[in-house]
Amino acid sequence: MPENRVRPTVGVDVGGTFTDIVIGDAGGLSVLKLPTTADPSKAVLRGLRRLGPRVRSASLISHATTLATNALLTRTGLARTALVTNEGFRDVLEIGRQRRPELYSLDTRRPAPLVERHDRLTVGCRTGADGSEISPLDVAEAGSLACRIAKEGYESVAVCFLNSYLDGAHEEGMRDALREAGFRGHVSISSEVDPEYREYERFSTTVVNAVLSPLMTGYLSSLSASLRRSRVRAPVYVMNSDGGASTISYASSRPVVAIESGPAAGVVASKLLARDLSLGKVLTFDMGGTTAKAGTVINGEPDIVSEFEAAGRTHSGKSIRGSGYPVRGQFIDLAEVSAGGGTVAWVDEAGELKAGPRSAGSHPGPACYGLGGTEPTVTDANVVLGRLSPTSLLGGAMRIRHDLALRSIRKLSKKLGLDLAGAAVGTLRLVNDSMTKAISKVTVERGRDPGDFAMVAFGGAGPLHACDLAEEMGIGEVIVPVHAGLFSAYGLLAGELTRTFVAPVMEAGPLLEPRFAELEAAASREMHREGFRRFTLDRFVECRYLGQSHELLLPFEGETSARDAFDRRHRELYGYSLPDRMEAVNIRVRATVQKGSVAPLRSQPARRPAPPSERGAWIGGDRVRTGVFTRETLRPGDSGRGPCIIEEYDSTLMVNPSWSWTAESYGTRLTR
Repeated sequence: MPENRVRPTVGVDVGGTFTDIVIGDAGGLSVLKLPTTADPSKAVLRGLRRLGPRVRSASLISHATTLATNALLTRTGLARTALVTNEGFRDVLEIGRQRRPELYSLDTRRPAPLVERHDRLTVGCRTGADGSEISPLDVAEAGSLACRIAKEGYESVAVCFLNSYLDGAHEEGMRDALREAGFRGHVSISSEVDPEYREYERFSTTVVNAVLSPLMTGYLSSLSASLRRSRVRAPVYVMNSDGGASTISYASSRPVVAIESGPAAGVVASKLLARDLSLGKVLTFDMGGTTAKAGTVINGEPDIVSEFEAAGRTHSGKSIRGSGYPVRGQFIDLAEVSAGGGTVAWVDEAGELKAGPRSAGSHPGPACYGLGGTEPTVTDANVVLGRLSPTSLLGGAMRIRHDLALRSIRKLSKKLGLDLAGAAVGTLRLVNDSMTKAISKVTVERGRDPGDFAMVAFGGAGPLHACDLAEEMGIGEVIVPVHAGLFSAYGLLAGELTRTFVAPVMEAGPLLEPRFAELEAAASREMHREGFRRFTLDRFVECRYLGQSHELLLPFEGETSARDAFDRRHRELYGYSLPDRMEAVNIRVRATVQKGSVAPLRSQPARRPAPPSERGAWIGGDRVRTGVFTRETLRPGDSGRGPCIIEEYDSTLMVNPSWSWTAESYGTRLTR
């Protein structure tokens, strides 16, 4: 990891609609926002070239991408994959758990398996539940199966044997057989990808990793080669779903760690801002072009979960169990809804107005972009209502077609029998209602009062809707950082390089110190093998009461304090604790490499104040004549009251009546 703290660092966040790039050093930040291309690397390279020679002197490039998520959602670009497992267990992946995504539907459907049954192959071997070998790997059968896989053109193989989290020797033997047979594709073995118990989740995680590995490897390798041709020598790191970062080689072989990389980056940036402002409770609200996401940062730490359903559906911000592909790991916990600037509004067969889940994306995009889109979207509604500039965005770089926005909303209004304003206002109310449910998921439904939180609103569309949502949820303070539309890309600069190492324990009352010592030694060897010499190791343990089916992840500070910490955390979450024995399920060691200081998130001082312009806009439910400020011309200490609009290069802030605003060096603070 580069030690030079003077050279600039670059954050690149590829979203479904826009690609955001931030470059920062001691001289400050430079930002760029441009539409995402079908081949994401093209937009990345185009943006880096536009930022000029500073990029070629960068010490690192930190990258977040939706490539893996989009591939699973659309089932495109996934590798042809074989699954090798024990005789008699080829259907574990399809049997799964007894989870119905629609409990009372007689026609409910699970997602199609990522590996079809004819591609699920078996071999003789068996490891017992205690880790002992019941029957050895049939070497001859493994060799014959490996030759078949090599000849039939598979791109990737997932090897998942029962109880291999306790002893991965059979899986390693199968991998060796594949290599000896000449197979040159990707091989993912579950004892390395997800060495934890519960076979279905382990199988699913390993298969997801296997189908994504060739895609991610190809993309990251191509991007790195293109950067080298452009004389950009900085190493590329990929944001993890837990807010850390991985080397490009690790992300290629473990793409499951980066499935939710983009959303995690925004929470990392919020965590940094909360620390700088000494805020104990922060609600993160990120509304982009495709989705809106809500999370929390309490006392400097976001909520973390250990399982995620990739490509699954959501309802009111909550993941629908059984609708996607379970992936285990560490994920920043976010409630996500299909409510972004590109969300399409439509009328159903009963004549009711709906919004989402479809999105216009970046191509063709909202109608007002003039790129061929004709369907009415949230962005079009905001343009028609005067909340967004009717002429241009991105400092004039993106022309806005007000006439096309009007045409799209007019189609909607005719179907509804409403005027233009009624159809547009109805669209915004629908998406606002959807987003308040997401906020409720991470606050009210967890026993938290939203009024105790300050909201950090970001994403290209987040500041536009923040006041409406804050009023609905009883939140009295909103912070909109400078460059709110590129805030997640800024978070990429702050993410530390991390690796998490896991070992199963599965015992009640074990002595954990020796187990941690073994795992730390293995972690140190692996980090040194990857070329890192300076890193810290932190300990965590997953515990439960004996007989429970789910665990709590806690920092491990010693044998004597582990029980007290577990009881305390259990009471915080569920309102009670028990005298029952505590069982340690897994231990984790997180290795962290510091990336150095981060360029401060500060606005450039305005040389001279500029008087606001005016336009008509719907704010707070009424059409008013309101002032329009340019954020770049405001100086720290400038203030005012709503209603008004504050426009910036990458976002627009709508200040409702009854709200006061103050320009600060880090952004704009709103109170009421």
